[in-house]
Amino acid sequence: MNTLYNKLRAFGRNIHGATAIEYALIAGIISLAVVGGATLIGQSANAGFVSVDEQVWSDD
Repeated sequence: MNTLYNKLRAFGRNIHGATAIEYALIAGIISLAVVGGATLIGQSANAGFVSVDEQVWSDD
């Protein structure tokens, strides 16, 4: 039982796990920003292509 207590105590003092979690959270936030930016750029590009398509295929 004493060894379990010591292992749990050492686990609580270990900062490497916390650092890995922090880096994972930062990577997640950055990936969300990248996906959001790519979505906005994609929507803008799509609107531009639709505009060109309408001008090319209009019946004027």
